[in-house]
Amino acid sequence: MGRPPTRPKALKDGYYIEVRNKGTKSGVKIRRDSEKQMNDAVNEYRRTKEVTILGESKKGKFLNPAIQVK
Repeated sequence: MGRPPTRPKALKDGYYIEVRNKGTKSGVKIRRDSEKQMNDAVNEYRRTKEVTILGESKKGKFLNPAIQVK
């Protein structure tokens, strides 16, 4: 057993959403390769979960601000 990492994980290039159960603080980030695939995932999860569109990631940084989906 070694030390735990201190740096945050680098994000791959792609489109990200965050999915969480209603009423909770933490969620799971999900990556998709295209914007269409991301929108399909949003439509699938929004029925039972809270979904936040984090946007497109390039070189570990998000290009546009996050959007809360209702």
